[in-house]
Formats: sequence, structure tokens, C-alpha cells
Amino acid sequence: MSINPIPTPAATRRRTRPTTVRVGIGALAMTAAAVAGVSIASAAGTTGNETVDTLEVDIAEDGTRFVIDEAPVFDDGFPAHGNAFITQGYIYPAGTLTDSNGVNPDGSPEFPDEVIGEWSCTGYFIGEGAHATEGAFVYSTQLFAFGDNADTGAETIVVTGYEGIEVGTIVTGAITGGTGVYATAIGDADQELLGINNPELPTMGINKTVELNIEER
Repeated sequence: MSINPIPTPAATRRRTRPTTVRVGIGALAMTAAAVAGVSIASAAGTTGNETVDTLEVDIAEDGTRFVIDEAPVFDDGFPAHGNAFITQGYIYPAGTLTDSNGVNPDGSPEFPDEVIGEWSCTGYFIGEGAHATEGAFVYSTQLFAFGDNADTGAETIVVTGYEGIEVGTIVTGAITGGTGVYATAIGDADQELLGINNPELPTMGINKTVELNIEER
């Protein structure tokens, strides 16, 4: 698979063909009341496929676009096991976000000139749902859509799997495909929750960093 740079002005790229085991880890997640430049590295996979690109990005969830189903919920209204949700946010270059920045209280991007795509996520709360304090609390499908016109779906990567509730803990999802230059992409996505933006507001959302390790089929 030939991977070309993401069509954003400041995207950088490094590509190698090593034979050692991949050791790079980046970082992701989602909370219950709840990639501009892209950092790219390369290494080798352990499954017989080679990691040809690693895209590192930050995600800031826009809490104004977080919606859950009416049920099931806990007595306090927070989503319980089995509750469906959808949410969206902004893709920034890796290293842009701290634990709590990236989105203004009205849901607009705090750093509009740095936004390089749109993140969409849908799935279900599992386990203890929004009451979870450790481990995975949602099972989701995430769409990383890149470019100035992200909603055309021209350049996307899809990730599915668990997301964790604990700050600083790595949870790995599966890259299941994409569009454009990523139409045949496979691999894994190492995700790490950074924290919560707008933590005192109903529109709060999660901040996370993600390392997308793209392999050849």
C-alpha cells in the first residue's frame, strides 16, 4: 500500500522499512456527561504486516454535539450499559492539546487555524457506563476525517474497539479501513485519554491523543 501525506499544509512524513518490533505508543477515550500538522513516524508490526506510517493526532470532543439515547440511564441521568451515543470533535496536530483545552464553551474550536479534520464517534456504553472509574466504558467506531472539507469523506481512517476511562492509560483499537489513500488501511490505534475540556460546563468533552499505526495488507 502506498501511503501519501494527508492533504494538510503542514503535514510531515517519515517512512522506513525496519525489521524490529514496533515500540512507539501514542494515545484516546470519551466521558459521560460525556490531526495543522500531523506527526508521522514509522516502525515494524508484529503480525507479518509492516507499519508503513504512524499518524499521531490530538482529538478535542465538542460536547455540544454529544448525544445519548433516552435509555438506559442511571437514576442521575448518566448513560448506563447499552446506551447508544454519537459525538464529534476536532482533529489537531499531536502535541496541541493539554488535558483541558481545544474547544471553546460554545463548541467552536479554540485553535481554528490548527484544525486538520473532524472526528466522529458512535457506539455504546458498556460495563458501568458513565459511572465507570477504570477500564473500558464504551465500545465505539471512530471516523478520523482529514482535510479542509472533511465531511466529503475523501480522506478517512476508521477505528473500532474499546475506549478507556482512565487518564494516561493506553487502550488499543483496530484500524478497519478508510477512504482515499487509506482505502486499504489496517493496523491499530493506541489511544490515551488526556482529560476533560470545559469540565465545569454541560458541554464538556474529552481530550485525547491517538497514534494510528497503519500497516500494509
